[in-house]
Amino acid sequence: MNPGVHPGVLASVPANTVPSPEEMAKMARRRHQNPKPHREGLWWYLRLWVDAFADGKRVRKLKRVKLAPVSMGEREVKKIADEIVRPLNQGIITVGSAVNFAEYVKDTYLPTDLPLLAKTVQNSYQGIIDKHLNPAFENATLGEMDAATVQRFFSAMPARGIPYPTISKVRDALSSVMRSAVRYGYITRNPLDNLRLPPDKRGKRQKPFIYPAQFEAILELIPEPYATMVYVAVWTGLRVSELSALKWRCIHADSITVEQRYCRGDWSETKTPGSAATISVDGAVISRIHRLKTLTVDVRAGLAVRHYKVVKKDGPDDLVFQSVKAGKPMNDGNILRRFIKPAAELLKLEHVNWRCLRTSCATWMVRAGADPKSVQGQMRHSRIATTLEIYAQFVPEGQRRAVEQMTEYARKSILEAGTEPVTVSVQ
Repeated sequence: MNPGVHPGVLASVPANTVPSPEEMAKMARRRHQNPKPHREGLWWYLRLWVDAFADGKRVRKLKRVKLAPVSMGEREVKKIADEIVRPLNQGIITVGSAVNFAEYVKDTYLPTDLPLLAKTVQNSYQGIIDKHLNPAFENATLGEMDAATVQRFFSAMPARGIPYPTISKVRDALSSVMRSAVRYGYITRNPLDNLRLPPDKRGKRQKPFIYPAQFEAILELIPEPYATMVYVAVWTGLRVSELSALKWRCIHADSITVEQRYCRGDWSETKTPGSAATISVDGAVISRIHRLKTLTVDVRAGLAVRHYKVVKKDGPDDLVFQSVKAGKPMNDGNILRRFIKPAAELLKLEHVNWRCLRTSCATWMVRAGADPKSVQGQMRHSRIATTLEIYAQFVPEGQRRAVEQMTEYARKSILEAGTEPVTVSVQ
């Protein structure tokens, strides 16, 4: 029996009440209990006091918990009772664990924690909560959502036809909710800490990248200023949100400083603290960026053609990449949909997106023989494993040489033995 999730203990708080932090602190002062099991009919029972909320106020309720059939010996029944009472006395089961999941999300997580996340993450988590989490757990208390319950939920998702990428996103959203519940003292442990996701039936998939010749062909099909934005993305490895947030003060003679990011109306700090850094950039990239100041583009408006300067203002705090008409931040989704994707489709290239451009940058550097640690610094990854396992899709030169040496060894051995290679069928 799991002492942290006994149903008789967890069903004591009304579904529409969420305790305040002050009330939680007050209820943390628990009285020691040592109730004795007693027989009633064919069962052993235990009576104990539990904390609850009624009309927003703390109350103490006496609960009767069914322990075991009378056929079980009294010594064993006492052991079961001890397992139930111990977490109450030690505070392992908090009053907050009896709060309804859906109410906690509505009253605490959504107004308190969700607004602190990036706008795109907020939208993603809100959709997952509405579609997957609330339907599954709206009648459950936080305490009932133990590791086994959560694991069963995720293990059953493939049978319901939910694809692996969605399962992964559901995991992230639920973990965010439960981490906040731990932080505010509603529960003592995140039940997702040791969660095992169902296997990804798609197998391990390499992140797509494009070759330099393919990139040049794509670039020829994209108009300015979007072509320069794509060019800078590949030759610097910047994320599109970082490109969109670049200001002229960030452009130096041979480097670029990443200060913040912008994504579809949301300005925020960089993805990680280490992402805010200055990276080395080839002079050709800097020249192409400054070339934007000299360009104008023509936009048809009915029968007329309007001329727009690509860079309206180039002060230190002005954006490098400005929308053509209004000079506002670029919409990366529109650029991808209107220019990058159509160009890739004309060349019969698949999976070309902003992430692919960043992946290509890391891959080119590694294939060119760059030191992996230097590539890590350029990509601003906190772990080198991220650089090598996710972004740099390549076969190490050492492996290539090993295969070549093996082939040469086999060829020489055959020649020295004076025999010809033979074909052997493999069963």
